[in-house]
Amino acid sequence: MSKALVIVFVKNIKLGKVKTRLAKTIGNQGAFEVYKELVEITEIATSEVMADKRIYFSDVIIEEKWQGFEKFVQQGEDLGARMKNAFKKGFEDGYERIVLIGSDLPDITAPHIEKGLEVLKNKDVVFGPAVDGGYYLVGQTKIHDCIFDNMPWSASNLLETTFQRLNEHNITFDILETLNDIDTIEDLEASKFYQDNSELQEKIKLLR
Repeated sequence: MSKALVIVFVKNIKLGKVKTRLAKTIGNQGAFEVYKELVEITEIATSEVMADKRIYFSDVIIEEKWQGFEKFVQQGEDLGARMKNAFKKGFEDGYERIVLIGSDLPDITAPHIEKGLEVLKNKDVVFGPAVDGGYYLVGQTKIHDCIFDNMPWSASNLLETTFQRLNEHNITFDILETLNDIDTIEDLEASKFYQDNSELQEKIKLLR
């Protein structure tokens, strides 16, 4: 067994259940098409990383997807609890460096994830900041409850608040390159992922 683990959180791709903020402008079908492509990008990036991998679905395990990944369902009342439980199981199973990523990043690559694992050789925690003030990647060498408990999820000060807590507890951390996730039509239209994808543009144009 590798001592390094990559965890991916993914929503089950259901019409009307993914990218709800985006769906307000491009409709449920448009949001569905965008998220489906983002998940494929995430699967390709993580598949190239030399580490063990686990996929955590939001609702139900899909066996035919994510070949080579151990598969689980997220458990917990909020995002913090769900992430903490996934990390906790990883450490209980003997992993020493764990990074967790989301699945809505058009620019995520294997080197981003590998860099996160590399940072954990010298730091307690690592983050990949998102443009909106949150983060797309979090990594640890052991569980730090202060990262997950009673946090302002989806708020623009999430990462700032997290850094304050880490400093209060003298936990060492580093950050990776900032990336933008896709939550709104502005995020989508500003992304190279969308600008270079004429087929997706045409689909959304027809659906709007």
